[in-house]
Amino acid sequence: QVQLVESGGGLGQAGGSLRLSCAASGRIFNIIAMAWYRQAPGKQRELVADITSDDNTNYDNSVKGRFTISRDNAKNTVYLQMNSLKPEDTAVYYCNFRTGKWSLTDYWGQGTQVTVSS
Repeated sequence: QVQLVESGGGLGQAGGSLRLSCAASGRIFNIIAMAWYRQAPGKQRELVADITSDDNTNYDNSVKGRFTISRDNAKNTVYLQMNSLKPEDTAVYYCNFRTGKWSLTDYWGQGTQVTVSS
């Protein structure tokens, strides 16, 4: 059974940095993309960044130039380096692995809280 385990959340200061990690345990195959989403209180979950199997990346406009997504295929791990943090980055962050060859399957992490103080 595949599980995604996140780490690295916590309290950060405005202008500071945090790094999130998400590792898959169990056997996982045909990963198409890895992504980070976030959900702030009272808001819908939104895509922060994703990275495809051929390392194409995509970022939400609100984090472009501040956040960097990367992956380690050998470790089935995805990272999110968050720099120049802002209070509006406060949210629960979820990692997502999308797999599939004939059909798509989404795996989700349990979520990690990121709180940015001003």
